[in-house]
Amino acid sequence: MKQPLIELREVTKSYRKGDTTVTPLANLNLDVQQGDFLALMGPSGSGKTTLLNLVAGVDQPTSGSVIVAGSDIGLLSRSKLAKWRAHHVGYIFQMYHLVPVLTAYENVELPLLLHSMSRAQRRERVNLALEAVGLLDRHDHYPRQLSGGQEQRVAIARAIVADPVILVADEPTGDLDAASAEATLALLNRLNSEMQKTILMVTHDPKAAAAARRSIHLEKGAIVDAPEQVLVAS
Repeated sequence: MKQPLIELREVTKSYRKGDTTVTPLANLNLDVQQGDFLALMGPSGSGKTTLLNLVAGVDQPTSGSVIVAGSDIGLLSRSKLAKWRAHHVGYIFQMYHLVPVLTAYENVELPLLLHSMSRAQRRERVNLALEAVGLLDRHDHYPRQLSGGQEQRVAIARAIVADPVILVADEPTGDLDAASAEATLALLNRLNSEMQKTILMVTHDPKAAAAARRSIHLEKGAIVDAPEQVLVAS
């Protein structure tokens, strides 16, 4: 069997909230193969977004190991982790997080400013990303001039422009109407099937989860149901 792209082993995440210790994840084990499209489901507070942030290197575990593309990212320094994220992860947010004073082109270009490349190289990458999401003709539009669905497509272009290994999406259809949500899921499916992007998506929507290759359900920091590919802590 191939080495998983993502391996979580006995991962626990805890933090203090006043006099209380909160543990969003407890002794969790999970394997994700290259090219998977995994939906993470569960009630609020079940640890879905915490798991997403650990895989993306936005947060680090209290204990256990998070190994992504061969690197134990929990052991990386802050500066090395930032560089690792820039090369390995694209993040898609529910509320898009576009910079309102920048055009679609400039928003998509932002991640490339962390890479050593010429302006011509950046232009080629940005145009390819905007073309992939069907918005090259809107490159000079500001977020306020775009629909919600178009804003999310710009956000997806920004997430893929650096050609990351993994895309993580936190409720990517949560703020969209039904038609825009369906278009967004179709785009994610195309990125997975045609560009072989590995995708982890947090969602409350069963229709969105059905668009993924497989899904897991979390409650109180643990996986409560899972297919054979997932390892559940005892």
